[in-house]
Amino acid sequence: MQVTQTNADGLKHEFKVVVPAALLEEKVSSRLTEVGRTVRIPGFRPGKVPMGLLRKKYGSSVMGEVLEATVNDGTRHALDEHKLRPAVQPKVEITSFKEGEDLEFTIAVETLPEVKVTGLADLKLEKPVAPIADADIDEAVETISKRQEKTEAQDASYEAKTGDVVVIDFLGKVDGVAFDGGKAEKYSLKLGSGNFIPGFEDQLIGVKAADDRVVKVTFPADYGAEALSGKDAEFEIKVHEVRSVVPTVIDDEMAKTLGLADLAELKKAVREEIERDRNTLSRAHVKRSLLDKLAEQYDFVVPEGMVDLEFDAIWKQLEHDKAEGQLDAADEGKSDDELKAEYRAIATRRVRLGLVLSEIGRENNITISQEDLNRAVMSEARRYPGQEHLVFQYFQKNPDALNSLRAPIFEEKVIDFILEMASVTEKTVTLDDLRKDPDGDVAAAEDAPKPKKKAAKKKAADEKAADEKASEE
Repeated sequence: MQVTQTNADGLKHEFKVVVPAALLEEKVSSRLTEVGRTVRIPGFRPGKVPMGLLRKKYGSSVMGEVLEATVNDGTRHALDEHKLRPAVQPKVEITSFKEGEDLEFTIAVETLPEVKVTGLADLKLEKPVAPIADADIDEAVETISKRQEKTEAQDASYEAKTGDVVVIDFLGKVDGVAFDGGKAEKYSLKLGSGNFIPGFEDQLIGVKAADDRVVKVTFPADYGAEALSGKDAEFEIKVHEVRSVVPTVIDDEMAKTLGLADLAELKKAVREEIERDRNTLSRAHVKRSLLDKLAEQYDFVVPEGMVDLEFDAIWKQLEHDKAEGQLDAADEGKSDDELKAEYRAIATRRVRLGLVLSEIGRENNITISQEDLNRAVMSEARRYPGQEHLVFQYFQKNPDALNSLRAPIFEEKVIDFILEMASVTEKTVTLDDLRKDPDGDVAAAEDAPKPKKKAAKKKAADEKAADEKASEE
């Protein structure tokens, strides 16, 4: 087998491989001999089938096997001989092959760049923290108590007020015709909750049990159902009950209904939960700061093939959002060329950061243990209360799904390693500041709204480790 390098341009390498016809014939004959030892052909004992018959019957399929194995061997030989680490699957093209003649094929491969990581101990980072005050604990306990509230029915003379619950039947009509989703029976509606169309709940203030009422509203122009957007509607209401809320007393008894010994233990549990939430937010900020510093510090050519794969995934999601009418407002009005330039830059940054993190992990022998995977599966299972066993079964039956957990686990372990090396100082901030997304929008935290789609995309684009191959190195 003759391997010749025909091109070496940065990360791109090309080779020409020539395999002598005699070597191919030797491999085909050897494989046919193996087949002849086990194959059963009428009139012949195993191992006694003439080679000519074997070649006639199995020669074509065996040649296919040999070609595939030879191409794979030639590719490995070329990479090993030149000590190359492929970034993506090499492209192989057979340029010449006829039975009885030499096999010729080319290999085009893009390699991982050399990344030299230095100065981790010199990194200086700020970690925002928001101290927990007693008032934060009290507010959280108050919220818990409201979720434990009960209601009691009032007599027929009682008039509903804001905060009360009315049990109603309703039937909605537009232009006298009932519409889908506009009907319910014995629905419990808390007045003032804002769960219904603006103006709906206000018109039920003062109703009594057994009352009938017609509520007139106008659907908002941006209502989710296009057929109802901006339309005037009437709802026929029948009131079954008016129930007033009975406040829950915040005491040891309330804590016991939640499975805790007393109020002190409840407050302790609440504090621990708030600490976990705020620590998660603090980590998100310091992680973003770390990634930004790494992005500034390392600027090297990245494999185009890896960038193409990342960009294609991002662009596919963007096109899906566009088709669903969920394109981010910041992307509206931009041409495809503008969007492609923006998101390709995101893909490039993502790949570069992934390679840096991968190299840090490789140099410092950071690996993923079975215990790490087990914890990740447990974490996934906790997201689906009552269906944990289904999550466990899913990962047991889908090895690819289990392997998909490796990259994020690897990334977090590398980030932890860097943060231990770096100089991290705490900076006291307000809770509102802590809740802000590192990209500048409000983050999903405690009761804060979720981040905007665009911010979430950019964050996901930056905060992902190298691809599966890199994470396994």
